[in-house]
Amino acid sequence: MKCGINKVSLKGKEGGFTFIELTVVIFLIGLTLALTVPRLRCAILTDDLKATVRRLVGTVRSLRNEAIREQKAYSLQFDLESNRFWIESADMTDEDREEACKKAFRLPEGVRLLDVWRRGRGKKAAGETAISFTKKGYMEQSVIHLASEDGRRFTLVLSPFLGKIKVLENYVDFVGV
Repeated sequence: MKCGINKVSLKGKEGGFTFIELTVVIFLIGLTLALTVPRLRCAILTDDLKATVRRLVGTVRSLRNEAIREQKAYSLQFDLESNRFWIESADMTDEDREEACKKAFRLPEGVRLLDVWRRGRGKKAAGETAISFTKKGYMEQSVIHLASEDGRRFTLVLSPFLGKIKVLENYVDFVGV
C-alpha cells in the first residue's frame, strides 16, 4: 500500500476580509487616533512649560546640594520682567554677578514667570527677586508661579528644611500664609 498525501483543495474558499471586518478595523484605528492625537499635540507643541518647570526644579535641587557641598550661601535670582533666572553666591564679585546675570537662563517664548512669593516678604510680580539658600541647604519658603500662552499654569512650592519641591499643575495662591 502506498502512502498518499491527501491534497486539500482551497477551491471555493477564498482568502481575505469582508467589508464589515475592514470597516470595524478602520473605525477602531480612527477612534484610537482621535483619543491620542490631542495628548500628543499637547505634549509636543506645549512642552516648553513642562521643560521649564523641570529645569527650574533641577536648578533648585542642584543649588541646594551645591550650598551644602561647598558650605556657602547662594541665591537664585529672578528677573520677572525679562523672564530670566540665574545663580549668585555670597563670595561673587560685582563683575561675577554681572557675568552671571548676562548668562541667565531665559525662559522659552510663550512661557513666563508670573510671580515669586517668599514667606515674610510677600509676592513679587515685577522687577527682580531672589530665593536664598544657606550653607546647610535650607532655602526660603517660597512659591514660584509659571504660565504658558495657552493658559496652563504651574506652581512650585519650595519647602525650606526638607529641600522638597512640590509641583502643582495649577495656580495656588500663598498670599496669606
